[in-house]
Parts: sequence; structure tokens; C-alpha cells
Amino acid sequence: MKVLAIGNSFSQDAMRYLHSIAKAQDTELKTVNLFIGGCPLSRHYANMHNDDAQYEFEYNGERTGIRVSIRQALQSDTWDIVTLQQLSSQSPDYGTYKPYLGALAEYVKLHSPCARLMMHQTWAYEQGSARLGSELGYEKTTDMFKDIKAAYNKAAESLGNVGIIPSGELFNELFSAGAKHMYRDGFHASLGFGRLALGMLWYETLIKKPCADISSVELDEPVCAEDIVLVRECVHKALSKYWRKANV
Repeated sequence: MKVLAIGNSFSQDAMRYLHSIAKAQDTELKTVNLFIGGCPLSRHYANMHNDDAQYEFEYNGERTGIRVSIRQALQSDTWDIVTLQQLSSQSPDYGTYKPYLGALAEYVKLHSPCARLMMHQTWAYEQGSARLGSELGYEKTTDMFKDIKAAYNKAAESLGNVGIIPSGELFNELFSAGAKHMYRDGFHASLGFGRLALGMLWYETLIKKPCADISSVELDEPVCAEDIVLVRECVHKALSKYWRKANV
């Protein structure tokens, strides 16, 4: 399977270990993330129209130093999955998705007609973080996620009920379960626990098989066995709420 994310640092977090997780399961999976830090749908839309080669081409979770346009990336291979997402701070507001999301989806279909489009649902910020409260005005991380979930559901519906990769739902499950190591700065995923959890979710969403063994995956920060058990439980809980979308 070949997966291309048109995203930002949140898709970078999600795809850091995805290839390695797949390799540990003897699954062939090519992953590419188009990275511009803090990139919203409106900027993706502008870059699409200008054919700007502003994206770092991150291959199998590693930075390459190569810069490409969206068109170049779409035409570089025959993709099975292409994901779109909104900037995390704008994700709760569906009004920020229009008209950009629909135009980007049509562009993907034009240049990668065999690909299945999916939405990568972003996650809410850490409880008590400055960004959650002073920047976005939320008291609770669960309130932010409620708005994110509603916006992504509308976005997926607007594109013909495409599948959702429920990264936000996973972080909500982890938060509810009392996980302590999800974030590294209040909004990005932690380099070990958070990114590993996201990678396992993406793998099980796309491949539709459990991660049987991740002992060979080299992590940037250690994750204890107890936390891995918690991740597995929360991945399955999150996916159980999206099984129809995940299997479109």
C-alpha cells in the first residue's frame, strides 16, 4: 500500500513510525508526508493553484531534503490512499474548510485518480495548555475535540462520506484513560508515546489488522510496556467508533 498525506506537523507526527510499524508486521507500506509547518487548507489551496514546490517530501517517516509541489507528489506514484486535514487550530471550525477542501479533493482525483481519499482527523490540545485556553478559548480538551469531531464529520460527508482516520478520537480515548505522555509541547504528539499511538492507529485503520508486534520499531523516546498496552486498548476503542468510515 502507498499512502500520501497532504498535511503539516500533525501528519508528520502520525507518520513518523507508520512505515516501521508496518515493516514489523511484514506489511509493505510506503508513506509520504508533504510537510509545511502550520499549513492550513487555505495555504494548501493556494499552493495547489500556484503549483508551488514548497513541501518537504518526507519518505517513510524520514526527512529527505527534497521539495515538491502537490502535483509533483501526486504524480510521483500510484497512490492507494491520499489524506487531507485542516490546521489543528482551525479544525474545530468547519467554516475554515470551505471552499478549499472540495477543490483540493478534486485536484487529488485529477492527478491521482486511483487513490482513495481520506480525512486525517486532528486532535485537541492538552488540558491546561495555553493554546487550548488563551488562544482558542476552551476550558476542556474534550470540548475542543467535540467541535473537531463535528467539523471532520461534516468534511467527510461533503466529500461523499469518505473515510476518517480518527487520530483525534484516539487522543480523546487516551486522555479519558488517564494517559500522561501524549504531548511534547501542549499540542504536538510526544516523540515516543504520542507518535507511536498515532502510527498504530493509522496502521490498523488502513491495513485493518492489529499490530501484533512492535518490538523492532526504533523509537525516538522510550515507551514502557504498560503504556503500549494502553495504546492498544485505546486504538481499538477509537476505531470501533469509526469502523464504517474506516472500511469505506
